[in-house]
Amino acid sequence: MLTRSATSHLLAPTLMPPPLRLAKSESCRIFSIKGRKWAQQTKISSSSSENQTVTVVSSPKSKDEDDYSASEVVKSFYQGINDHDLSFVEKLIAENCVYEDLIYPRPFVGRKAILEFFKKFNDSISKDLQFVIDDISAEDSLAVGVTWHLEWKGKPFPFSKGCSFYRLEVINNKRQIIYGRDSVEPAIKPGDAALVIIQGVAWLLQRFPQLANML
Repeated sequence: MLTRSATSHLLAPTLMPPPLRLAKSESCRIFSIKGRKWAQQTKISSSSSENQTVTVVSSPKSKDEDDYSASEVVKSFYQGINDHDLSFVEKLIAENCVYEDLIYPRPFVGRKAILEFFKKFNDSISKDLQFVIDDISAEDSLAVGVTWHLEWKGKPFPFSKGCSFYRLEVINNKRQIIYGRDSVEPAIKPGDAALVIIQGVAWLLQRFPQLANML
C-alpha cells in the first residue's frame, strides 16, 4: 500500500509539457495548448493504419490573408478542394499554370482547364471523400512536396495514397501555383514484374538505338 507521502509525490506537478487536446468540429479541427487555440484548415486526422500515428502539420492562415507561405498556399489549395470551393482555389492558381495528373495522358494547361478538371472531380464525389495531408515540406519559399491519402468519412480509402509536387511564383505580391504534378498509388501493383519490363525496354534500346526516337 502506498503511504501518504508516496502518493503525494506521485501526484505532484512535473515538468512534462501539457497534453495536446484535440476537439472536432464539422468544418475544421481545433487544437489547444495552454488555452491557446488555432484552426487546422488542412484536414489532419488520426489514421486507422496499423501504426496508429497522428500527423500534425502547421496550420495555414485564414482565407482572408494575402501573405501565404508556399506550404500554406498548397494546404489551402487542398482545403478548397475538400470544401468544393473552386472560387477560392481559383485565387491560388496562376493563369498559365500547368497541372499534371499522371493517370491522364496529357497535362491540364491554364487555370480554366484546371478548374474544369477539379469541377468534374468534385461533381463525381461527395464531401465525405477528403484529402488528408500526411506530410508537407515547408522549407522552400517557392516549391512544396506533399504526401497524402484520401479518406471516406475518416477511414482510409483504398488505393488512394499519393505524392505531389508544386512550384509557385510570386505574382502581384502573392504566391500562386504555377506548376503541379500528382502521382497516385496504382490499383494494380506489378511488383518485380515492373523491373523485368524496364530491363526489357532498356535491352531493346541498346540493341536498336533508333527506337529511342519513338520515345
